[in-house]
Amino acid sequence: MDPQIQYCTTSDGVSIAFWTMGEGGTPLILTPPTTNSHIALECQYPPLMAWFEQLARKRMIVRFDPRGWGLSQRELSDEQLKFALSAVDVGAVVDHLSLERVNLIGNGVPGVLAVCLAAERPEFVDRMALAALGHGPDFERYPQLKAVLEIARVDWRLYTETWARMFTGWSNERGRVGADWIRRSVSQDFFVRALPYFYAFDLAPYLPKVRARTLVLNEATRRGGGIETARMLASTIKGARLFQFPRGGYFESAEARTAIESFLDEATEGALAPIIPSGTAIILFADIANSTALTERLGDAAFREKARELDEALRRAIRSNGGTAIDGKLLGDGVLATFGAAREAIACAAAIHDAGGETGLPLHVGIHAGDVIREANNVYGGAVNIASRVAGEAAAGETLVSATVRELARTSAGVSFEDRGERELKGVGEPVRVFAVRSEN
Repeated sequence: MDPQIQYCTTSDGVSIAFWTMGEGGTPLILTPPTTNSHIALECQYPPLMAWFEQLARKRMIVRFDPRGWGLSQRELSDEQLKFALSAVDVGAVVDHLSLERVNLIGNGVPGVLAVCLAAERPEFVDRMALAALGHGPDFERYPQLKAVLEIARVDWRLYTETWARMFTGWSNERGRVGADWIRRSVSQDFFVRALPYFYAFDLAPYLPKVRARTLVLNEATRRGGGIETARMLASTIKGARLFQFPRGGYFESAEARTAIESFLDEATEGALAPIIPSGTAIILFADIANSTALTERLGDAAFREKARELDEALRRAIRSNGGTAIDGKLLGDGVLATFGAAREAIACAAAIHDAGGETGLPLHVGIHAGDVIREANNVYGGAVNIASRVAGEAAAGETLVSATVRELARTSAGVSFEDRGERELKGVGEPVRVFAVRSEN
């Protein structure tokens, strides 16, 4: 039996359609699982409903149509349209159901509603999973997306067919069904009027205000990119983690569904168990500076004892900052760890230097972000080599980061960066610009 459609009214008088399924647990609110929203049509899509039913076994789930979409009010004044990308609609559903605390899943452009709620009511949101979020800068970064959207102004059918097939393939039935879904979910008039708001909306100011435990998901093969926004989310939201899955929408991918369900079911006490992303990761590499000279000065036995003490301290520093130590890569071969956020890796580097100072074994640290290959509890790839080479450029007690990491962390890590210029690194084809981390205290 399909869920019963209900309605509530927002503070600015817009009628919002929603349904609930299941009971108990922390309520889970889902923004649209695609770039379009129609809560009645979704009930006719068995794979999606099967997952909704699975989620509802442990908790109440809530699906709603944002204003202008699906069964919610479609005729909107210019003033009402201004709140198309805000927490007003989801907040109205939350208040109507008298919910005291919620978890969220946000996807696509409508997924920014989850971030808005988490930022504006931080005490109210416990956990949040974000997949394939889009916002204004994406349209400038990937002009092909904006070009396709602009077709909507002059030919609605051509736009819906092109957009749907761009993401599902050009010669399959899913593309035709997806295009029809768009046309039934939203009117051309509303969509065209809303485009300027889509283009102008920037998530960045909201992210530092989020306090919810956050999992960011990104599809490795997603057309039109998205990894830059995923990295921004993971590096700016405090404690957020990045999980990259191979292919398919997040509700179609077994890997993504498993990651989300595990994330929602994790115990609330203590730190969240870290995930090593199969794709992009923040990579920290550290090594003892002048280890040969230290060994000669201290003697083999004393050096090994200090190294064991430092090894334990480094593992603690990695864990406490949300990272994952890569087994077999501590001290003897250098310290290697992965993080979901650049801010976490930089904080860990500071703790590592403190530990090195206490044991009398100073370290040099390098941090880079890039794609990795995971095998068991190990990671490989060119990005790991770059992190190692960047560390080799650092002085004792210093942390150097690549330009990629500096870009990810410059507004969230509470540090400044000193440009050290481009370096020719062994085994790396192109020069890498590096920056020294400077504490602002």
